[in-house]
Amino acid sequence: AEVHVAIIGAGSSGLACIKTCLDEGLEPVCFESSDDIGGLWRFKENPEPDRASIYHSVIINTSKEMMCFSDFPIPGHFPNYMHNSLIMEYFRMYADHFQLTRHIRFNTKVLQVKQRSDFSHSGQWDVETENKDGKKERHIFDAVMICIGHHCHPNMPLQDFPGIHSFKGKYFHSRDYKTPEEWRDKKVVVIGIGNSGGDIAVELSRVTKQLYLSTRRGAWVLNRVSHNGIPLDLTFSRAVNFVLNAIPFGLYCSLGERQLNQRFNHSLYNLKPKHRLFSQHPTLNDELPNRILSGTVQVKPNIRKFEGSSVEFEDGSVVEDVDLVVFATGYRFSFPFLASHVISVSGNQAPLFKYVFPPELDRPTLAVIGLVQPLGAIMPISEMQARWATRVFKGCNKLPSVAAMLKDVQCKQDTMAARYVTSQRHTIQVDYISYMDEIAELVGVKPSVPRLLLMDPRLGLSVMLGPCTPYQYRLRGPGKWAGARQAILTQWERVTQPMQTRPCDQPQCKCSFVTDYDFIIHGLFASMCLGF
Repeated sequence: AEVHVAIIGAGSSGLACIKTCLDEGLEPVCFESSDDIGGLWRFKENPEPDRASIYHSVIINTSKEMMCFSDFPIPGHFPNYMHNSLIMEYFRMYADHFQLTRHIRFNTKVLQVKQRSDFSHSGQWDVETENKDGKKERHIFDAVMICIGHHCHPNMPLQDFPGIHSFKGKYFHSRDYKTPEEWRDKKVVVIGIGNSGGDIAVELSRVTKQLYLSTRRGAWVLNRVSHNGIPLDLTFSRAVNFVLNAIPFGLYCSLGERQLNQRFNHSLYNLKPKHRLFSQHPTLNDELPNRILSGTVQVKPNIRKFEGSSVEFEDGSVVEDVDLVVFATGYRFSFPFLASHVISVSGNQAPLFKYVFPPELDRPTLAVIGLVQPLGAIMPISEMQARWATRVFKGCNKLPSVAAMLKDVQCKQDTMAARYVTSQRHTIQVDYISYMDEIAELVGVKPSVPRLLLMDPRLGLSVMLGPCTPYQYRLRGPGKWAGARQAILTQWERVTQPMQTRPCDQPQCKCSFVTDYDFIIHGLFASMCLGF
């Protein structure tokens, strides 16, 4: 019998789910409330309610070889760090190549997802949808995959900022920021030093009279450009990961902090936080130190209160005539179409087994895909989760007992609480290689490095010493891809290609296994020192 799967959302996770369902012989129907694919990555001038929204200049923080879907490399001529328009171009190429769009119903909002009366036997769901003309429909599905991401509802903690409601300037959440032009020669305060806060502060500081960056805790700031000009996340290899897991957490942090302070002294720049380097999601920003050094960005503590058009900070300093305040204060997620007993969300936490399955359902036919915040790229993680979930739907993979799943959920929560600063931001953190391997093992696609070293030494060395690119998870098992070996052996060519835009007299470095071998030295140094 055909297994019909409802997929909610056609962003990067939704596209991966459609493709994975088709690979496994399932029948997907994807409901997308807007008129196009892309989710978070599709720039729109006017943000829509309860939808993620980005600003015009957004460039992704993960490099192309680490963020691509595992059987569809990003073209060699695309830059390593891509602008949102190029990410959309890649998604369209992916959707066209695998003919995914025909399975999407655009302008269709999911109103309700409800267990059927015979759920304990059938595992089926009633899904109610509404199209743009207001026409409602009911559908029956054998399984449901939720792919709405975690950038749904802007977190605006206005209660923590006395006087904000009578503030004479303008204020909005970072999702409503689009371009800097209208703030030329104005005074602007940006609250929050996450990746959006840092990027918006830098961009605005080029046109504003003065930009103030307000941060409660400070932050460790990492560079996208790592040793030898290599993208930072490409320094993340299996060998490096093995060594780092063997080092005590405190030593690991100390090495990284020392290296970051050699680039610029975080105390001198007023950024040094109380917490350790790996106790917070890192801020990647190559330009912030330069803007602070040129005085166009001033780092300030938390805001005590607003009064008229002035802002008073907790150190007693006051800035008069502030024109704009941008709240780069993150997001909250929720599942408004689900009953709270199916998945309860509290304090930005949802108790899900491996961040995917609600552990206490009678039948494992509901999966949440992409509800993680990785130290690395989200796209391959969503794809891996989808590969696992579809195998569970088919009965090829079994989930453990409810007690075992609840224990795993609790264990992950405890580990996160012990490592990270308490914050709504740190409830769904995962480390890229560890988490990918954990899910890959369940699917049966985790690469066997010893076997590869024995059977195919060149490939084995690339897998062990080179970056942990997604192609590694297509070498064996369900969903094995014949092009995976070649994709791994040519990954360095795709890294260098977009930069070869001028003939050079110097002999070109032939990037191959030799690069990967050399890479272990640089990778160990960079990753021990720069983390990621």
